[in-house]
Amino acid sequence: MTFSLRQLRYFTALADTLHFGKAAEQCFVTQSTLSAGIRDLEDALGARLAERTKRRVVLTPLGQEVAVRATALLRDAEDLKSLTARYRQPLSGALRMGVIPTIAPYLLPRALPDIRDTHPDLDLILIEDQTERLLQSLREGRLDLVLMALPWPSDEFTSLTLFADPFQLACPKDHPLAKYKQVCSDDFANEPLLLLADGHCLREHALSACSYKGHRGQRGMEGTSLLTLAQMVAGGLGITLLPQMAIDAGLARLSDLALVPLEPNSNARDIGLLWRKTSGRDEEFKKLGTFFEPAA
Repeated sequence: MTFSLRQLRYFTALADTLHFGKAAEQCFVTQSTLSAGIRDLEDALGARLAERTKRRVVLTPLGQEVAVRATALLRDAEDLKSLTARYRQPLSGALRMGVIPTIAPYLLPRALPDIRDTHPDLDLILIEDQTERLLQSLREGRLDLVLMALPWPSDEFTSLTLFADPFQLACPKDHPLAKYKQVCSDDFANEPLLLLADGHCLREHALSACSYKGHRGQRGMEGTSLLTLAQMVAGGLGITLLPQMAIDAGLARLSDLALVPLEPNSNARDIGLLWRKTSGRDEEFKKLGTFFEPAA
């Protein structure tokens, strides 16, 4: 029984799209080439993996299991390639990094020029998305690491905490809370708290920072970005909590807000990197992490 990584790649593309034409486009081959490769894989395994009709493709029960294992094999093969490349020249070639939306626009503009100047042979490919989808891509080998908010409990990933990112209360400049030098969660427990929509991990970090005391967010009033939240607050629709990273990048100035620090024992979100334990690139990713740390 012999089969190739290319045939496995063809089959995982078919399993992902359930469409021969789309799978062929994903693999940059003709549909006939992809079909022949999958037939050769089925011949090598001695079993049917997909049922083909004119209108649809359905994976057999065995095909579903093979797709899962093929994805893991392809991921491990990519890790093996990366491992050998690291010994030749660390931080060179293509590196696929996922970044969550509440970090990307505020941290990357500062860090990327230094990375480019120090490692000109590194082709850093950035993908911005929500945490759950990024981690699924990391799990499946479509990403090499993720820059995100921690902690994230998992036995399959290695994490590296880079720095703490505390929150400040943001309110209109004429709001009574704007006169405070510091606030605790009790001070704004009855205020309409504006949060990001479900799916953004910053939502839970913000609620944790105010200890959940009376806060679940303003029903029907959610933002899709920190900039949207800041503009909603400036319009008098409520208050919010902004991470220091976004404040340092000038977000509050854009929306003309008053900022009030939270009490020192309030929770902050930790910013860090996450990668697969099997990648073998711990030292390389730790080196990359230094570029994202705040200046001393």
